[in-house]
Amino acid sequence: MSVLLVIPARYASSRYPAKPLAMLKGAGGVSRSLIERSWRAACEVRGVDRVVVATDDDRIKNAAASFGAEVVMTSVDCANGTERCAEAHAALGGGYDIVVNLQGDAPLTPHWFVESLVEGLKGDSDAGIATPVLRCDGSTLNSLLADRKAGRVGGTTAVFATNHSALYFS
Repeated sequence: MSVLLVIPARYASSRYPAKPLAMLKGAGGVSRSLIERSWRAACEVRGVDRVVVATDDDRIKNAAASFGAEVVMTSVDCANGTERCAEAHAALGGGYDIVVNLQGDAPLTPHWFVESLVEGLKGDSDAGIATPVLRCDGSTLNSLLADRKAGRVGGTTAVFATNHSALYFS
């Protein structure tokens, strides 16, 4: 089965404009943009046939191309990352069996997590696109909520049906 990993990235976020281009200093002291760190993490995922950055903005396109990422331009009308992934898949001619949506602000997503997701999708013929999420226990949730309240972290909540299909993201 062929696997496309798409990193959706937009410049015009109302909460954090230009977030994909924000520079982050890593443990080794090297500064790289958030989109580059996300792309590098995506490139570590085994079993993926193609990794692309999907954006509607030339600044992100140029930054991503400068570090070697393949970029697919998408419409400014995409309402969310999932729509941007679907549009990128179509722009590439379709044909991938699995499309993984790895958000452009998730550079710390471990490669093994996405690899496990892909393996699970290969066993589910009804799934065509996925967003990796992590289930957390009460203690972890309370830590994340405290960090959010202190302005140190943000996150997305995913709600699932009993069959593991997403009901909504918030």
